[in-house]
Amino acid sequence: MSDVIAEMSDKMSKSIEAFKVDLSKIRTGRASISILDDITVDAYGGSMPLNQVGTITIPESRMIAIQPWDPQMLPAIGKAILKSDIGLNPDNDGKIIRLNIPQLTEERRKVLVKQVKKIAEEFRVAVRNVRRDAIETLKKQKKDKEISEDDLFKLQDDAQTATVMHIKQIDEATASKEKEVMEV
Repeated sequence: MSDVIAEMSDKMSKSIEAFKVDLSKIRTGRASISILDDITVDAYGGSMPLNQVGTITIPESRMIAIQPWDPQMLPAIGKAILKSDIGLNPDNDGKIIRLNIPQLTEERRKVLVKQVKKIAEEFRVAVRNVRRDAIETLKKQKKDKEISEDDLFKLQDDAQTATVMHIKQIDEATASKEKEVMEV
């Protein structure tokens, strides 16, 4: 396999990983620590990720508990959660913050499925753009007589095969996430 195809496959694989990270942040009605990944707390004169100021656990399927290492951080954590766009209200009992994940309505589930499909399409386009760039590089190599015409056709087929495989992975992850969102 040529370096161009190997590099293209690597970029596509990284796109798939980024896609899965984006999917993990979509709330499904079940508690998931990943929905808190982007929340930062104003702590000790700076901004710190939430997971660095306390312990985050899931004691029940619809609850996330955050126990700060320093109890004085409770108000700052609560404020950071409210400021984020996750749509959850922190319940502070003086020792621990609980986030109750409400049951999703049918309407909200449909909105989330549309969001999943939109993200999936963006990543499909990204994978196709990587393929297009690789094929342009291969055509330039043929023009510069670095590869033969037969090699160009074979490498284009390899690029298409890799693209189909990666798009299939996006489709499978999308279907899985849609099923998860639509579960009651």
